[in-house]
Amino acid sequence: MPLKNKPYQKNNLSRAIALLLTGGALSMSAQAADKNKPAPQDNSVFELGTMEVTDTRAPSGKLQSRDILSSVDIMNADKIENQNVLTSYDLFHRMPGVQITQFNQGTTTGKFSFRAFNGEGNINGVKLLIDGIPSNSNDGNMPFIDAIFPLDIQSIEVVRGTNDPRYGLHAIAGNANINTYEGGNYAKARLSYGSFGTPQIQSGLGYESGGFTQNYTVNYIDTNGYRDHAASEKKSFSGKWFYTPESGKYKVGVIARWSDADADEPGYLTEPQTRTNKLQSMPHNATDGDKRQMGQLSGHLDVNITDELFWSSKVYGNSFDDKRWVTFSSKVAQQERLAEEIQYGGMTSLTYHPDVAWLDDFSLESGFDIQYQNNKSYRFLTKNRTRTSQTRNQEFDFVDYGGYMQAMIQPFKWLRVTPGFRVDSIQGNFVNRANGRLAEVNNYGSIWQPKVGAVITPIEGYSLYGNWGRTFQVATGAASYKTTATAKDLAPSINDGWEVGVKLQSVKWAEGRVAYWQQSATNEWRRQLNNPNGDSTNIGATDRQGVDIELKVSPIDPLHIWTTFSLQEAIIKTPSPTTPTFKGNSIDHTPDYLFSAGIDYQFTPEFKSSLWTTGQGAYYPDEANKRKKVGEYALLNLDLSYKVHKMVELQLQLKNLTNTYWEYVWDDGAQTLHSPGDGRAVYGAISVNYDLK
Repeated sequence: MPLKNKPYQKNNLSRAIALLLTGGALSMSAQAADKNKPAPQDNSVFELGTMEVTDTRAPSGKLQSRDILSSVDIMNADKIENQNVLTSYDLFHRMPGVQITQFNQGTTTGKFSFRAFNGEGNINGVKLLIDGIPSNSNDGNMPFIDAIFPLDIQSIEVVRGTNDPRYGLHAIAGNANINTYEGGNYAKARLSYGSFGTPQIQSGLGYESGGFTQNYTVNYIDTNGYRDHAASEKKSFSGKWFYTPESGKYKVGVIARWSDADADEPGYLTEPQTRTNKLQSMPHNATDGDKRQMGQLSGHLDVNITDELFWSSKVYGNSFDDKRWVTFSSKVAQQERLAEEIQYGGMTSLTYHPDVAWLDDFSLESGFDIQYQNNKSYRFLTKNRTRTSQTRNQEFDFVDYGGYMQAMIQPFKWLRVTPGFRVDSIQGNFVNRANGRLAEVNNYGSIWQPKVGAVITPIEGYSLYGNWGRTFQVATGAASYKTTATAKDLAPSINDGWEVGVKLQSVKWAEGRVAYWQQSATNEWRRQLNNPNGDSTNIGATDRQGVDIELKVSPIDPLHIWTTFSLQEAIIKTPSPTTPTFKGNSIDHTPDYLFSAGIDYQFTPEFKSSLWTTGQGAYYPDEANKRKKVGEYALLNLDLSYKVHKMVELQLQLKNLTNTYWEYVWDDGAQTLHSPGDGRAVYGAISVNYDLK
């Protein structure tokens, strides 16, 4: 099936520069012929930034993201720690093939998604983990990312595709893991101030001695916001304590994290209102806002049982308490939305890595995990935060438990195969406190998910990889339960996906990856975001496909150029019987393309710069595809830093350098509603990093 998307138009300066950045990387790549060849790279990993190793004695052996033979992208700390962002999901702007949806509404700022799943919240296709701990809310959203600040992030790993067996629930299109610092001896801080009255304080402390490591962070940000009535305040802290004996036989530890946020919401504007004054907030949004508290506590144990057998386990508890007042337009009443979630669970795996004489390499891993949720969802109609009536009063338990097995078979140095499977099961109970009705979860049965991947490296520096896998989606909230007397069990939505790609690294100074992928789903469900009962609708069978291109080159040491481009399509193949005219329609809020690119240059050992761009194509804001396409943008950013001392660095960041107008748009059935994105912004910062050794 050919892609129907069209290339974007160069209609402003930032788009023109984006093309120059992309074209520069392509032309540099074409010249990569005369440098020395690197060590073999038989993988499908694309990496931005420099990896920093802080803990070398810890047990190792568990299946890692780097081992998944899919499109794996890793961004390291040097691309993260100096960024000025309100919420850390904004860091994903640089990640290949990742879509950023920015609502810009208080603590409901947005989220990231990929593989042509949108970020609306009705279909959430990405499993989020923080230090390996599941961090999605029940509906698949990602509020726990609010607790993480850039200075504490060591790396971000994204696995796109359907062949990773480690995770089940929410991993429809793949997963993303945010890894924070562990170990080291340092004291660091970053103080910044910039546009919209935005001070930010980030601090971190690491200390290790005798096998015991301690890491602490304290963070604070306050802003008036780009628009009127958009002020917000957020603070967080975390602690990590781990112990590894000199023998490296095991590692045991605890991680604790807490976040508190309070924000106003500027609300949405009609299109004429955005053209009159994009900064305004309408009178009906005057008392909209949000209060949110979150906590995470986890225990970790890794053990090298023998030289060939490795055991890893985690237990955790998450708490999420959110209170939001929101008025979507002047034609509707204000709502008060309360969500309370307590999550706890555990994950364990056993990895066997023997020496097999007739194989170049072999390992076998099996794992099991359970995720339990106790959820409360309340909604009220309000006037200026005073309740007038209740529209939702629900409590429900939701349990997902699953297991997996995966082998890594490498018969020759040039061939690696990873067959595996996963199976999940769902349980739970629901009570509607408004009428006392009880309900059981749909009997989804055992959800089997076979998977396989392979990589062939016939010539050093040239790897061909491919994979096939199955993932699943079940309804969220009340929609996952048989809430009426005549309700029948629903089947899960089954997603089958495959990918084929080539990873090129024939010289040390150039690297690229090109992949084509498809993903098809049966009876896909989407949450009705403004439905008082929390219902979902079946949009039918869907098809998604795309092409991903990533390149990075460094022809001379001071110069690094990188570019990523993704062309994507999401359509309704077989619509629900209630909407037969939707056949062939594009799924709403899915841009035609995504891109990012940059040029990093080290002028002197002390002075460095990064000019980078990010953007996306247009999308339909409505399911019927009757509205005009919207949402296309390209933003240009400039980062400058100067090290005045080995411990002190001054930084300047200019975001949206060309002051491009960009916006998020959705359709309420009667009109389109718009949320303008930030205009040009300038931030100055001072970073201090003291080595405690």
